[in-house]
Amino acid sequence: MGTIDMDPKLNDLSQILPRVLVVSRRTVRKNKFVDFVGEYHLDLIVRYGCVPVIVPRVTGVHMLLESFKPIHGVLLCEGEDIDPSLYESEISSLSPEELQEIRETHASDTAIDKEKDSIELGLAKLCLEQNIPYLGICRGSQILNVACGGTLYLDLEKELTNKLPEERRTMHIDYDNYDGHRHVVRIVENSPLHSWFKDSLDGENMEILVNSYHHQGVKRLAQRFVPMAFAADGLMEGFYDPDAYNPEEGKFIMGLQFHPERMRQHDLDEFDYPGCPAAYQEFAKAVIAYQKKLNSSLSVPKTLKLDSEMENKRKMLVRSFSLAKYMYVRGAPGKNPSKESELEVGAEFLEMMSMVVVMGQSASDQTSPFYAGSDFGLWEANMHVGHNMHGGF
Repeated sequence: MGTIDMDPKLNDLSQILPRVLVVSRRTVRKNKFVDFVGEYHLDLIVRYGCVPVIVPRVTGVHMLLESFKPIHGVLLCEGEDIDPSLYESEISSLSPEELQEIRETHASDTAIDKEKDSIELGLAKLCLEQNIPYLGICRGSQILNVACGGTLYLDLEKELTNKLPEERRTMHIDYDNYDGHRHVVRIVENSPLHSWFKDSLDGENMEILVNSYHHQGVKRLAQRFVPMAFAADGLMEGFYDPDAYNPEEGKFIMGLQFHPERMRQHDLDEFDYPGCPAAYQEFAKAVIAYQKKLNSSLSVPKTLKLDSEMENKRKMLVRSFSLAKYMYVRGAPGKNPSKESELEVGAEFLEMMSMVVVMGQSASDQTSPFYAGSDFGLWEANMHVGHNMHGGF
């Protein structure tokens, strides 16, 4: 069977393009667990110049997150309800009967997945600690809020909607019209959302229609974030960290409760609004800039640091070279002092190389391939020959 010769440049793309981690969701297919990620997310990541790296939702992965480095961005999206024990400090006001009703109504979402929680909270905190670009969609926005100390409504209908007058109530999920359902959100002026959708806004009317697939949402927003959009019932539909938002400089920390990647005309790839893919485009811009900054910091030479014992050995070598130079110039018979300038250059070179030799001796003994087969080993051998020829230094 013949083989396909790939362009070497294409083979190197995985090493060139920035990496965006996306955590899979678990489901059951043919009596087996399978992991999946919505293709719209992956398509937009690739379209804007990044490589999606899927983090499998399997036991133990939350302890292996460092192994996925380099991480240039994290996109977290849909999934089951987050374990309430991670954010609820107070006992829920919902009765056992109400909680059972919620489990029956939203059966596919209320099965807590603690492994996915651990993986995604770990990644969110890693992004916050290391300023890695983060985009949270739906559950991903809730994870971001919880990671920073915010809380969630256990169920919007019972804890929010039913307590409002009819004209302010908002339906946040419609199982009979799943992808077609839309509700109004009001965009906050001068927010990133405003800049993305401004061409679709009607004058001072700051409203757009968004899709909605959730029965939970942000209750108390973590202190570091500011809102970007609200539903008619007051639920926050988007937020970001203004101190960590500058895509050109690799900064992007944001959560959206709705799904802009799925706001498309039925059976078409055309988006509801031109601004729908902007969140992914700006996120990718930040990811690319972050990779450049990371690569730049890694390419800067770092000063060698030796422990006290090795530093003492280095100083002894430098002193030995300096003494050898002095005795060679002043004490060795038949030598021409006019060549002293050349010796000074050699002495400086020996001082510089002493650091490397000490490191070689630290890594292995003189019989190792590094030491015996290198120029440094030959150089020290020559030093011994010089010692014998001149009767010692």
